Amino acid sequence: MPESFNLDRLPTPIGTALLVTDADGLLRALDWEDYEPRMKQLLRLHYDAVELKNARAPRELRGALTGYFKGDLDRLAAIEWRVAGTPFQQKVWNALPKIPAGTTLSYGALAAKLRMPKAVRAVGHANGSNPISVVVPCHRLIGANGSLVKYGGGLERKRWLLQHEGAPIQKGDGSIKQRGGVLEDPSQV
Repeated sequence: MPESFNLDRLPTPIGTALLVTDADGLLRALDWEDYEPRMKQLLRLHYDAVELKNARAPRELRGALTGYFKGDLDRLAAIEWRVAGTPFQQKVWNALPKIPAGTTLSYGALAAKLRMPKAVRAVGHANGSNPISVVVPCHRLIGANGSLVKYGGGLERKRWLLQHEGAPIQKGDGSIKQRGGVLEDPSQV
């Protein structure tokens, strides 16, 4: 029997967000309307068969996301979410919200924080399989050289989200500014 989830749409400054919630009102996926096939593919990967029915997401969830997009960045922490995934994916996804808004971390730095310094590619793969955009902030991971790389919702959205959060982004190539020639680990600043 397929998992049954609710699907709602929320207008944001960077497009319509698709909110997938379960019967308990927990967020199971957040993606963008123009990436709906990708979202459905990730849901199938994590839950096998999925049935989506149109239903409004909980008021608290919608309010927290609206508040975030209006500039109250701390509102994301109030959103309850749950995802299926491997233990390694869960480890990566649970680490992402610990990267403070306005800061970034390289894939390698996150792998090191997870005490798996050689798992850079695995961290990247898990990050790319994250079905909960924005709330589980996969957009805060960047390339080792500070460049904006790989974002399921498109690099323009990633750039907007990072700028919205106050992360310093260089004009031109879209890469993140580096201090002293090295990317700083936000937990060490």
